[in-house]
Amino acid sequence: MKKIGKMFFFLAIFVLMPGMPSDAKAAECVLAPSDKLLIGWSEVDITPGTEKWISLGGQYYERFTKEIFSRLKFVAVAIQYGDEYVLMGTMDATGTNVAFHEKIRDLVTAQLPQLDRKKIFYNVTHTHCVQEHRFKKAGAKADGSNVAVRKDTRRDDVWTPQEYSEFLAPLVAKTFVDAWNNRKPGGIARAFGNARIGHSRRALFADGKAEMYGDTSRRDFIGMESGEDSGIEMLFTFDADGKKTGMLLNVACPSQVMESCYKVSSDFAGETRELLKKEYGENFHTLYLIAPAGCQSPRDLARHNPSEPDGWHEDAVHLYARRLHLAVTNAPIGKIDNAPVFKQQQFVVQLPRRRVTQAQYEAAKKELACLIAIQDEESAHKDFCAKVHENEKKGGPGPYDNKLDHYVLIKNNQAIVQRYNDQDQIPNVTFEMNVIRLGDMAIATSPFELYLCYGQIIRARSKAPQTMLIQLCQAATPSASYLPSPIAEQFGGYGGEIVSSQVGHEGGYQLCDLTVSAINSMFDGEK
Repeated sequence: MKKIGKMFFFLAIFVLMPGMPSDAKAAECVLAPSDKLLIGWSEVDITPGTEKWISLGGQYYERFTKEIFSRLKFVAVAIQYGDEYVLMGTMDATGTNVAFHEKIRDLVTAQLPQLDRKKIFYNVTHTHCVQEHRFKKAGAKADGSNVAVRKDTRRDDVWTPQEYSEFLAPLVAKTFVDAWNNRKPGGIARAFGNARIGHSRRALFADGKAEMYGDTSRRDFIGMESGEDSGIEMLFTFDADGKKTGMLLNVACPSQVMESCYKVSSDFAGETRELLKKEYGENFHTLYLIAPAGCQSPRDLARHNPSEPDGWHEDAVHLYARRLHLAVTNAPIGKIDNAPVFKQQQFVVQLPRRRVTQAQYEAAKKELACLIAIQDEESAHKDFCAKVHENEKKGGPGPYDNKLDHYVLIKNNQAIVQRYNDQDQIPNVTFEMNVIRLGDMAIATSPFELYLCYGQIIRARSKAPQTMLIQLCQAATPSASYLPSPIAEQFGGYGGEIVSSQVGHEGGYQLCDLTVSAINSMFDGEK
């Protein structure tokens, strides 16, 4: 930890992104400043139709369904004051990628050419019960991402990522455009509450290893790897009459209670949105923003409480939505600000990739050969899926797959070999970071599943009275994945091992320094 103070010497390259082009065509599209705070909201249903089977993402094995537990949404807000503006969105999705993100920007700026595309971005709620929309075009070069564990199925009666992407993109873009066109004078006010939602999901054992969702009843269990964050950051928006129109809701937990279920679901983030509509009116909108929570999940592994849901099934969706609803409705709300300080910066950030050593590469090649000699990849995959489905029949809490299975070990070692082969050609992870000041609230984005400790570092060092951090926002090249803590790297296991992350803890500290520096520069000179 004492390295943190020296990190500015070792910072990765980051460049302030340029503003609008200066050519004549762009000059015709310059946005007129506003002397009032303008706020616009919009949302749309993005649930795929059930004329085909929906292939649910988020797991190492395939899950097909035509059953809808709850509808999927994309929600957007547009905020403008003076010369500054931003369009933010939240999508019920497992993740996103740079190609889709840029496609959305293309579609939006084609209709609103006066807008700076760098001020348009969205995050995902990380539900694991949605059709995948990410895909690579035929013939596309490898981008340095890890070898995919899950196999693709080619079936005519199943939605493909390409098909869902084509369905999804115009809906998302139109929602951004509608939010912009819906802008009206209003105000903002921040609030803070608490709700017991996220818990550490990585159990530590005396042999020096960690396991996601490990059996905490084992005699050699020595504790959970990380703490928890029950704090809920909130930023409400209001119309000119002081009526609530929406909110940014920042929670340190992904929306994935039903991650092993066979139903389309927006999970507790979606149900919270609907409860708040019942509370404040149908035109109230919610951006569910995940705070750093790469090591968190909505289930308490250190307790075996029969009076509380196990966190794997629908009953927990209702429980956590009610908890968040209660936290929001009970939170004291600050004074409405109709003329807030509004500043923002956009950066292109490069962080060094977590590298595979020569020794790790040689060991992976050797282990991979041994694994395949015992059982080839194709038959190992069949056995893996069969064991998952057998475990599902037993019921009870998940997970139903084993991250130490023979098939998974094959894919992990393949990923180590691939990392070694491309890490010199792709030495960095590149992404955009947006840092915003809205009144006394600071907002900063990251594409990673960022471990809890980094959120704690940024908030503790931030000069902002309140700091809202958004993970799984925008995207990165290669795909960002987890950014584990030093302890997670030491204990390994899923989420901590090298194949789970593109950037290691040194890059995590660099990201903290960059984020804190950008936030604090917006509050310099203030007490």
